[in-house]
Amino acid sequence: MEGQRMPGQRKIYESWMEKEGIPIYEAPAGVEDISELPRGPWARTGGRGTFIQLDGTKQAGKLIYVAEIPGGGSLEPEKHLYDELIYILRGRGLSEIWNQGQAKRTFEWGTGSMFAMPLNAWHRLVNGGREPVLIMAASNAPIVMEAFRNTEFIFNCDYNFTDRYTGQADYFLAGEKRYKEGLLNIWETNFVPDVRTAVLENAFVKAAGGQSIQFRMASWTRIHASQWPVGRYHKAHYHGPGAVILGLNGVGYALVWPRQYGIHPFQDGHGDKVIKVGWKAGGIYAPQNEWFHQHFNTGNQPARQLRVTGGGSEFGLPRAEADQAVMVSIREGGWLLNYEDEDPQIRRMFQEELRKNGVEFTMPPVTYRTDPFKFSF
Repeated sequence: MEGQRMPGQRKIYESWMEKEGIPIYEAPAGVEDISELPRGPWARTGGRGTFIQLDGTKQAGKLIYVAEIPGGGSLEPEKHLYDELIYILRGRGLSEIWNQGQAKRTFEWGTGSMFAMPLNAWHRLVNGGREPVLIMAASNAPIVMEAFRNTEFIFNCDYNFTDRYTGQADYFLAGEKRYKEGLLNIWETNFVPDVRTAVLENAFVKAAGGQSIQFRMASWTRIHASQWPVGRYHKAHYHGPGAVILGLNGVGYALVWPRQYGIHPFQDGHGDKVIKVGWKAGGIYAPQNEWFHQHFNTGNQPARQLRVTGGGSEFGLPRAEADQAVMVSIREGGWLLNYEDEDPQIRRMFQEELRKNGVEFTMPPVTYRTDPFKFSF
C-alpha cells in the first residue's frame, strides 16, 4: 500500500518507476550514449522514454530519464512537487507553462537548450518539427516521493508556489546576471538557449586551459558547463554523490575509482578498481560518493560537458564550501588532485589513447612529487 513500507520492501519511487511501464536502464557508472537506449511507450506522458539508474544518482536520490516527443506531437500537461531540469538532446519546439488559474506563458527551445521548471507549475512540451524531439530530464523525485510516500499528492497538489513563479514574462529569458563568487564563475538564469555554445569563463584550476560557468536556475544551484582543449584532461577530484556529467561536444573517457584506493591506484596495485567509461555527445556518467573521477578529451576538438546536480534542498556540507573544495588541492585540505600528485600511469594511458586517434598531446610538462604525503579518507 502506497504511503507505507515494511522493512525490506522496495522504495516508493522504485515501485512508481515500475508502474510507469517504461524501460529502466541500470549501470554502475555511465552510459556512452543515452540517445541509443531503448525507449518504450509512456502512457502517462504521451511520449516514449526510459529511466536511467546509476549507482551515484541512486545514492543522492536523483532521477534521470530520457523522453521522446513524437514529430508534430506533444507531451501531456503535468505538474509535480519535485524539481526538474530539462536539457534538449535533439530537436526544437516550445514549452507552455502556467500556474493553476493563471494565463499560459510560452517559450521556444532547440537542441542544446536547458531550462528549469518552477515547482508544481503546469507545463507542456510541444514538438515544433516533424522529427522526434529527445530530452534528458533530471529531478529530485526520489527524495520527494520517499518524503511524502504518496504519488497522487505529488502529481495533484493544487498549491501555487508564487514565491517561485508568478507568470512573469521574463522568467524564461536568457538572463545576463553573471558574476564571480570566490573561485566560481556564476550565471543566474532559468533558460540557456544552447549550452553547447554558451560563453564560458577561464577556469584553469581544474584543467590546463579550461573554461567553465556555473548556472543557478530556479532551485538548481550546482550545475556547470566546462570545456577544455584538444589533447588535455581534467585533474582528478571527488565530492558527494549525485553529479551527472553529460557530454555536449567532443569524445573521450572518464576514470572513476573509490577514494579508499588512494591517489595512486595503479602504482599501489589497485588498477582493477579503476572504472573506465567512454563518453561522447549524449553520453553520461556519475561518480559515486567521494569517488575520484577524471575527464579526458581524446578527440580533435575542444571537449565540453555539462554537470548536473542540486535541485531542491541539500543537507550536509554547505553548498558554497562544497563548490570551492573541488577547486582546492588535497594538500591544502581540498578535494582536487594536482597533476604532479597523480598516478603517472594516468598520463601514460591518455597519451596512448591520443596516439590511437592521431591527436597531439598538448598537456604542460609535469614533475611528479615524491615528498611524503599522507592522504586520509
